[in-house]
Amino acid sequence: MSLRVSPGGRRSELIEVAPDRLRVRVGARAVEGKANEELERFLAELFRVRRSAVSLVRGARSRDKTVRIDGIVAPPAELLRPGSTSLRR
Repeated sequence: MSLRVSPGGRRSELIEVAPDRLRVRVGARAVEGKANEELERFLAELFRVRRSAVSLVRGARSRDKTVRIDGIVAPPAELLRPGSTSLRR
């Protein structure tokens, strides 16, 4: 799954669902991997999987990232609803 990540937000939230990627704002700064850790935690909660099921494949030091999420068959229903571009956790 492709993502565009903005670190340093007030909270972690999904800000856009596009056909080719998701845009996510994370509530951690990009210092010593903290934003990546928060991204993995947030995605695990969003997709209702264990945190160990979420792994960063590419983009550890970039805003453009590729992640793998094991154990999902389909995205959560909230992501498929029209107008559901902002999900906060």
